[in-house]
Amino acid sequence: MKRDEEKLTITIMGAGGFAGTRILNNLVKTDFNLLICEISPKGIEAIEERGLEVTAMEQAVPESDFIIMAVPDRLLGKISHDVVPRMKSGSTFILLDPAAAYAKEILLRNDCTFVVVHPCHPTLFGEYTTPEELYDKWGGVAANQDIVIALIQGTEENYQIAEEISKCMFAPVEKAYRITVEQMVLLEPAMVEVVAHPAIFLMKEAMEEAMKRGVPEEVVYSFMLGHINEAMWGIFTNNDTISQAAFKAIDYGTERIIKEDWRRVFDERSIKEVLQKMLHPNEI
Repeated sequence: MKRDEEKLTITIMGAGGFAGTRILNNLVKTDFNLLICEISPKGIEAIEERGLEVTAMEQAVPESDFIIMAVPDRLLGKISHDVVPRMKSGSTFILLDPAAAYAKEILLRNDCTFVVVHPCHPTLFGEYTTPEELYDKWGGVAANQDIVIALIQGTEENYQIAEEISKCMFAPVEKAYRITVEQMVLLEPAMVEVVAHPAIFLMKEAMEEAMKRGVPEEVVYSFMLGHINEAMWGIFTNNDTISQAAFKAIDYGTERIIKEDWRRVFDERSIKEVLQKMLHPNEI
């Protein structure tokens, strides 16, 4: 890919993976100089089929102003110890998840800037006008995705540029919310992966249980998905759509399904524990 020396150079690490491909799809539409790094044969093949060139990390990183780490969380700490020493002074390292940064597994340098960004994904209650927008769960089509972004360390100038690059990475972006790394881990893993996702799996398992007890699958899906839609709209918008009798059933279910001390998953000790499981799954 021909480079313009007056433009910022961005390296995408892991550009052939799930997140890396989505980021690459957006950044190829920009005027940045792009250097594309990938080591998996399948990923390299997919990139080259698009007429794009793969560059070795050892060559790309020293030439880059910004390095985007689209690699698995469990590998970030190890890879950072190879990438960060090769970065030129004043460059910026962008992570896509706060886990490794919060766990202090990322190698840092005082002369470089480190930023973490994560997409909020298109909202459940968005006003979508096309089927493509409606079924866009990852961003790139729907017009109302937000992002959260935090400065780990470094200069405010580089942070501001990283925020603009992040908006391009997850475009179209409506809002970029600046928060801290400590706040970001309260959102994920604590709020989303530890609390919300198990609740969703529980709903799916409840549907399977109803089917085991004889309710036809088509009926179960129609009934549950319709009621999830109605209940989430009513609860999240504080709209009075849930009856008093239903609240009695909610109280009954809460007592039998949810532990009274569930909020401790937001405590620092619990967050560190779950991050250890996420970042080092083979050691648990």
